[in-house]
Amino acid sequence: MLSKIDNCLLLYSMIDQKEAKSEKAVLIGIITQQQDETKSDEYLDELEFLTQTAGGVPVKRFVQKMERPNPKTFLGTGKLDEVKAFIETKNIGTAIFDDELSPAQLRNIEKILDCKILDRTNLILDIFAQRAQTSSAKTQVELAQSEYLLPRLTRLWTHLDKQKGGIGLRGPGETEIETDRRIIRDKIAVLKKRLKTIDKQMAVQRKNRGKMVRVALVGYTNVGKSTLMNVVSKSDVFAENKLFATLDTTVRKVVIKNIPFLMTDTVGFIRKLPTQLVESFKSTLDEVREADLLLHVVDISHPNFEDHIASVNTILADIKCDDKPTLMVFNKIDAYKHETIEEDDLETEKGKEHYTLQDWKKTWMNNSDVESIFISALNKENLDDFKETTYEEVKKIHIQRFPYNDFLYYEYKEE
Repeated sequence: MLSKIDNCLLLYSMIDQKEAKSEKAVLIGIITQQQDETKSDEYLDELEFLTQTAGGVPVKRFVQKMERPNPKTFLGTGKLDEVKAFIETKNIGTAIFDDELSPAQLRNIEKILDCKILDRTNLILDIFAQRAQTSSAKTQVELAQSEYLLPRLTRLWTHLDKQKGGIGLRGPGETEIETDRRIIRDKIAVLKKRLKTIDKQMAVQRKNRGKMVRVALVGYTNVGKSTLMNVVSKSDVFAENKLFATLDTTVRKVVIKNIPFLMTDTVGFIRKLPTQLVESFKSTLDEVREADLLLHVVDISHPNFEDHIASVNTILADIKCDDKPTLMVFNKIDAYKHETIEEDDLETEKGKEHYTLQDWKKTWMNNSDVESIFISALNKENLDDFKETTYEEVKKIHIQRFPYNDFLYYEYKEE
């Protein structure tokens, strides 16, 4: 016999199942005083990549200049009518908004556009649901989805038609929406309990790793953390040119020269990361919290890599990890391209888009407080420098922790 809560979980799994099929979608963003046209374009580029990763096909972008989003419909009514006309003409099934929509906005937009409405948070959760492999990651994603869905519940099905109310049907019983909310709350309680057990297991695993120095790879999503992990640890971690290819933390023992240490590959960060996910992925982020050294990997070939660095630093500050020893690892130097100024062009001023790698090395990246390394993990360029610098940092921590401990073996040289 299934318990009441098991029945709830079975019943509610109907909501979570999404088909990973190609869907035509329109992308919708706004330009405000805080978010100018350039910034809006960057966010929509990222939203397009997220849509493709989720299996969607972006068809067109709609952008509106506003002082602030409309609290009822996010966009103005005129722009929404334009979107609706395009959706009906081109037979589009999904509209994706670049910001998180409130429950009221979601309902109002759904009524007007009459198609599937997703916001940035929902899209990220959908990708996470597709990519989760381990029991821990699946539970964390399921919890985040349930917490996101709870305030946004509408009539998802008509399994309780008699509880609608009306003549002859009034009474003290639950309405359908109240029953749906109770099912979700029961599910959230079960998932939180399950996560507590998983957290305990992972804490025991981390405690068992105690004596070795721990190094964590952190950074924006799709910057090459897993590729670097594979090259350094000679392992086979899943790596792909898509957002959030890694959701499960992977720990590998690495030996450089005569010091063994543990290297952890973590989930990538992203701008406007949903708060539910930061909370749900607590056990994953514990790996970062308990690390002795952070390797902050950056995709230097991305035009907005400085914004990515700022986003990652903000999240590290949120989880109180911004004071840890850090190495900046600028990856993908093989893909870096810059604009050139013709010799006879006297009008164009040199900006960051014209910087060569050598120019960048003379900027804040040359700061003595944080060491910077420039590599290409895919083509294995400058890996010797990377290993040497990482070795020196790990050695400092190792000597502080074990001042009387001789190194385990003689210097190890790779063939």
